[in-house]
Amino acid sequence: MSNKEITYKEVWDNLSKIDCSDKIEKKMNLSYLSWAWAWGVLQEHYPQAQYLFYQGESDVPYVQYPDGTAEVRCRVSIDNLTREMTLSVMDYKNNAVQNPNSRQVNDTKMRCLVKCLAMYGLGHYIYAGEDVPSADKEPVKKEKPVKEEPTPVETPTEDVEADKGYGTEEWAELFVKSFLDLAKLSKTKDAMTSYYKNNTKDLATLRDNFPKMKTDLDSELKTIVSNLKED
Repeated sequence: MSNKEITYKEVWDNLSKIDCSDKIEKKMNLSYLSWAWAWGVLQEHYPQAQYLFYQGESDVPYVQYPDGTAEVRCRVSIDNLTREMTLSVMDYKNNAVQNPNSRQVNDTKMRCLVKCLAMYGLGHYIYAGEDVPSADKEPVKKEKPVKEEPTPVETPTEDVEADKGYGTEEWAELFVKSFLDLAKLSKTKDAMTSYYKNNTKDLATLRDNFPKMKTDLDSELKTIVSNLKED
């Protein structure tokens, strides 16, 4: 067996091409992927993969905010690779709930796991609002160009604020890492601009408290943006 470390690109190339269409569940006009099927597919390709959920004080498996609402956090590791994701605990109308019960938390954990797998490529096209994986698309003749909508990406703000003291060096390091991970999911310059504006507060805090980190972050963002296509 080869000792060569796998790469994010290798995993993405393998998982992003998988068609998940017949495993999608619909609820309130939103699409969800079966967590059991998604994990099974991951195991077929990477049986060494592991996942971990955040475990808070008193063994409460979520992070609770001052208003009583909560979010779960999931980490999926494949050898040397690691992806993390968060998801608010919501009711059937997709509104954040206060003091969630065990059923709501458990359901959210499984959805968060699937969302984290999408960071590796599995079912990512579902969150991007597409019908099928890009590799399976057939050329379609269009009468006139259709502007691609910005890819929705979720900001790491709440996750970072709750996990590390806001404005501290630990917070800054985690924020930069999370921000760059999600920035790399943007498909267009318009999407990147929207993502950047959604994090104005935290970027300003980073700039004021850790100007060197902000400068380095901007430098990496310029590289990412230079590889994005125009809208």
